[in-house]
Amino acid sequence: MIELLQEYWQPFLFRDGNHITGLAMTLWLLSASLFFGFVMSIPLSIARVSTNVWVRWPVQFYTYLFRGTPLYIQLLICYTGIYSFAAVRAQPVLDAFFRDALNCTILAFSLSTCAYTTEIFAGAIRSMNHGEVEAAKAYGLRGWKLYACIIMPSALRRSLPNYSNEVILMLHATTIAFTATVPDLLKVARDANSATFMTFQSFGIAAVIYLTVTFSLVGLFRVAERRWLSFLGPAH
Repeated sequence: MIELLQEYWQPFLFRDGNHITGLAMTLWLLSASLFFGFVMSIPLSIARVSTNVWVRWPVQFYTYLFRGTPLYIQLLICYTGIYSFAAVRAQPVLDAFFRDALNCTILAFSLSTCAYTTEIFAGAIRSMNHGEVEAAKAYGLRGWKLYACIIMPSALRRSLPNYSNEVILMLHATTIAFTATVPDLLKVARDANSATFMTFQSFGIAAVIYLTVTFSLVGLFRVAERRWLSFLGPAH
C-alpha cells in the first residue's frame, strides 16, 4: 500500500506528467456537467410545467429519453456514434468538438443530469403553495418576474434534498468516463492495478477518495438545507 501511494499519489489526486488525472479530473467532470445541466434545467423545468402542450411535450420527450436510457449508452453515442456521421466530420467546429473525448463525456453527462434536474425542479414548481403564487400576483408580479422573484427561488430551495441525491449519483456516474479514455479516478486505479497487480489496494484507494468526496458533498448540502429550508421545520 505504501509503495503504491508513493508511486501513484499524484495521478490519483491531480496529475500524471502534464495531464490532469484522478480526483481533479473527476471533480472537473462533475462540476462542469452539473453547471451546464443546472443552467439548462431552469428554463426547461418552466417549460415542463407549461400548460401549452407544444412547449411541454418536447421537454417531456427529452427527459423521458435521457432518463429511460443508460448513461453508458448515451456516452457511447456522444463519443463514437455522432462522430461516425460524415456531416459532423465535414464541419470543422463539430469535428474538433467530437474528436475530444473530454468534450463528448461532459456533453453526455450534462444532458443526462439536465434531464433528471429538470424533473426535480418541475416537481418542486408543481408542489408550490398556490397561495404564494396568488399573493405574488396580487402584488402585480406576472410572467418572467413571477418566476424570477417567487416561483424559482422557492422551487430551488425545496429541491435541495432531491438535488443533493442527483449530485451524488452524478459523482458516482463519472466512473464510466474511463470508457471514453478520460483519465478520471477510476482509470488511474485501473492503470495502477494493471501495473502492480495490487487490485485491492488500487481500487481501495479510489473507493476511499470517492467516499470522502461523497460525504463532503453530503455535509455541504446539509448545511445548505439547514440555512434555506429552516422555514419548513416545526415552529417553536
